[in-house]
Amino acid sequence: MYLSKSKYCLGVQCEKILWLDKYKSEEKEETKNDAVLDNGTEVGIYAQQLFGDYTVVDFNTNLSKMIDDTKEYLKQDNIILCEASLSYNNNFCSVDILKKDNDSYEIYEVKSSTEVKDIYLDDASYQYYVLKNLGLNVNKVSIIHINSNYVRHGEIELNKLFNIVDITDIAISKQEYIKNKIDELNEYMNNKEEVDKDIDLYCFYPYECPFFKYCSRHLPNNNVFNLRGMPIKSKMKYYHDGKYSYKDLLNEKINEKYKQQIEFEMNDLKPYINKDNIRKVLNDLSDKIYFLDFETYQMAIPPYDNIRPYEQIPFQYSLHILNNNNLEHKEFLSEDSIDPRRSLAERLVNDIPINSCTVAYNMSFEKMVIKALANIYPDLSEHLMNIYNNMKDLMIPFKDRDYYVKEMEGSYSIKYVLPALFPNDPSLDYHNLNLVHKGDEASNAFLSLSKLDKKEKEKLRYALLKYCELDTYAMVKIYDKLKEVTN
Repeated sequence: MYLSKSKYCLGVQCEKILWLDKYKSEEKEETKNDAVLDNGTEVGIYAQQLFGDYTVVDFNTNLSKMIDDTKEYLKQDNIILCEASLSYNNNFCSVDILKKDNDSYEIYEVKSSTEVKDIYLDDASYQYYVLKNLGLNVNKVSIIHINSNYVRHGEIELNKLFNIVDITDIAISKQEYIKNKIDELNEYMNNKEEVDKDIDLYCFYPYECPFFKYCSRHLPNNNVFNLRGMPIKSKMKYYHDGKYSYKDLLNEKINEKYKQQIEFEMNDLKPYINKDNIRKVLNDLSDKIYFLDFETYQMAIPPYDNIRPYEQIPFQYSLHILNNNNLEHKEFLSEDSIDPRRSLAERLVNDIPINSCTVAYNMSFEKMVIKALANIYPDLSEHLMNIYNNMKDLMIPFKDRDYYVKEMEGSYSIKYVLPALFPNDPSLDYHNLNLVHKGDEASNAFLSLSKLDKKEKEKLRYALLKYCELDTYAMVKIYDKLKEVTN
């Protein structure tokens, strides 16, 4: 088998992932986010500049061409070579950054994460295995990752943006394991028939397996893996103890919220409504309510000043204003390719007066965004913090299970609560929206605007506005429903 470093890491997680990917790829479910891939690409480009002048081995679908190009480049005594492509005994790797100093080599594996994860050690150690077996004198192996404490001020400071962690000793210690693992993977892939392998924690760590639905097809529809909020280690323990159906779990000592989800779904119970507790939430609201929702994006490389890696950057909001029975809507969507924060903050303080009752769904997120804006704009800080301090959370009745119906499936996310409360209202169905249906799609859409022509950009901007508008209109409808059930 021709084994790349990414395939090797999948095999470390579970060899069956590789087998299913080859023989039953139609069972694969997509798990990756485009924004995650884009972040990784950008991080790699910046990291290449860490050691000065560098050369990149051009990508080619013909790996042999990349390998041959690498051999030519490495004839130089000193070179920083990015995407250096090497192969030993059908084990292939592209080294993110390979530093050659005469006959000495250093491997640098670049990750867009803010920490060193165990699977990264396997990745870099595999590269060491390939290079050492080719006879190269590798005396250092390192992981380059993002420094989460870095704050941009002016031009990107590469030495502060990245942390470099020496893992040479770990790489050396893993060599015997890697040799045995490669042999094991090659033997496993020779199987023409599917080998039974039970599900376990490796279905979720270090990455969510795209074949989990296929490998868990033997489970009943109502099983422990559908319980919302239960840690995966707990779910696996129940599974391995043979207690994985809802019927099995009813006799176990589990959290009351899990038991509630089980009982409602098994017995098709009527809605549970704690009117007194819901009234307490409603009584804390004024007659005039500002329903607020932000859309944000994150980038590994801070695009503007006063931003950390992966900090939430707000680019849009929707605001429904309910004054007794009168409903008004305001909205903001930044132009693309500019820092959206100042213009958004100015519009927000203009749209929400001092001492207003502002309502969000999961207000911790909106409050985090507002506080970040207040910290960087002192002239707007007092007003922004007034909004922050007067914010209320519409999620509480659902998070506390004071309003629960079986269709919520144990979740208090608005994406579950809304269709559960309004199952037959197409105007409240996110699936009926065009182009943008959920938060990560909104982030990706906004980041893609600069790449579109005028007509496509207008279409996507309209879709973004409609999506965010539904988020706050949904809150209005949920608020009305809470009032209705408590009357």
